[in-house]
Amino acid sequence: MDQEAVEQVSEILSRVCAGGVAVEAPFELVEEGLSARLDPGRPAVVRGYIPAGDPAAARAAVERARADLGHLQAFDLRPLGELETRVVQEEDWAETWKEHYQVLRVGRRLIIRPTWRDYDAAPGDVMLSLDPGMAFGTGLHPTTRLCLAGIEDWAHAGLLDGASVLDVGTGSGILAIAAGLLGARTVLGVDTDPLAVEATLRNAGLNGLTAVIEARQGSVPLAGEQTFDLVAANLIASLLIALAHPLAATVVSGGRLLAGGIFGDRESEVVEAFAAAGLVVVGRRSEGDWVALDARRAD
Repeated sequence: MDQEAVEQVSEILSRVCAGGVAVEAPFELVEEGLSARLDPGRPAVVRGYIPAGDPAAARAAVERARADLGHLQAFDLRPLGELETRVVQEEDWAETWKEHYQVLRVGRRLIIRPTWRDYDAAPGDVMLSLDPGMAFGTGLHPTTRLCLAGIEDWAHAGLLDGASVLDVGTGSGILAIAAGLLGARTVLGVDTDPLAVEATLRNAGLNGLTAVIEARQGSVPLAGEQTFDLVAANLIASLLIALAHPLAATVVSGGRLLAGGIFGDRESEVVEAFAAAGLVVVGRRSEGDWVALDARRAD
């Protein structure tokens, strides 16, 4: 499928695939096979895994996924391939999905290293070790890369030093971990999916950030009217618009919100919603049709 459809298809499959969802991004090996370079001109593959112990339930899950993908295709957003199914033995899935994840450089200094890959970091590199498990957020998707680059911009400007950070929709915890590695004092990751909370805490431990990163199930608004110096929200445009006011309420006066997952043709709607919530866009990054916005709370 077209890479721009990856996030929507991943979300659809995650509704029915209790065994998890993996994205096989097109890449070519570089640096003698120790690293990888994404090839945006080739299609991506999204794989969802359904337990086959109950054949009737498995068939129902496949049909639901097929119907939901058909509805997505009806919008003619991006070309999708045919939904294919095959039986995979559990022991095969336990290891073969890892083949699709390589070491990846993002932004100026960040290196995303799957825990089963070896890599020698260069001076100045910041190594982020990651085991995505069943949670979304590997650094492979443009929305994640844009947000990682935005967090690096915060670090370069000195905004992360000793800062409190909130990561809304934390997924694998990749943005929370990047913030912690780049200088944040405390990071809270929230996600409606309990598997994401587990993945974030596990990956925080892998990166020596157990004392820095907390994760819990939920979303905004937060209980107790907590506020943070910096907030990251790699969601989708419709959610960013709907949550503009609750997101703004979590940012301290003069603090920043980094918003990702925005299709370019919906950017103006997000900017308008942010303005109504007291958020002024001060920075913008784009990759293909995706946009990430950096906004400051004005009041």
